Amino acid sequence: MPQTLLLTIRDMYVSMLPIVFGGVLNMIFVKTPIYKKHCAPIDRSRLWRDGKRIFGDNKTWIGFWSMVFFCMVSQVFWGWVCNRSGWNDIHDLYRVRENTLGLNVLTGTLYGLAYALFELPNSFLKRRVDIRPGKTERSAVGAVFFVVDQIDSLIGVMLVLMAFSGISFGRYLGYLALGAGTHILVNLILYSLHIRKNL
Repeated sequence: MPQTLLLTIRDMYVSMLPIVFGGVLNMIFVKTPIYKKHCAPIDRSRLWRDGKRIFGDNKTWIGFWSMVFFCMVSQVFWGWVCNRSGWNDIHDLYRVRENTLGLNVLTGTLYGLAYALFELPNSFLKRRVDIRPGKTERSAVGAVFFVVDQIDSLIGVMLVLMAFSGISFGRYLGYLALGAGTHILVNLILYSLHIRKNL
């Protein structure tokens, strides 16, 4: 693999890791008694006009806002790490904007909002075709949704990064591809640790 490509992947991972951390922390949080006690679904168990749930039980208000919180905390922590380690020059956001607490609180919050919001259309469509929440169907339709599952939140998160850093559309697509592969790898690890029930 050419060195320039390896360096590009390294830089993208340095820029993307707070979102990965935020997602992992949120997956752990949804296993806690606090989450289970307050996991009211966003759709309030209401049905769409087709008689099926709007989003399903897995899309909850506490899960929505905990995703925002964990992404914000992860971004603030990673900003501190980058400042301490001298990685600002290889981070797509910090190359063009000063690595400050205010910037990290803002972008981390927006990352979390984008992550949570961009998952909702996918959940809505999966309910329409009878894919159960948190499940993967072994069919052509299931295969399409498996791919979408890997990038739905990233589409929104990387739009936030693009807006703040001015990365090119080609680099944006590269983030989607790298993020999808990372998402699958993280899910495999969490599945093997019994933190996640399904791949």
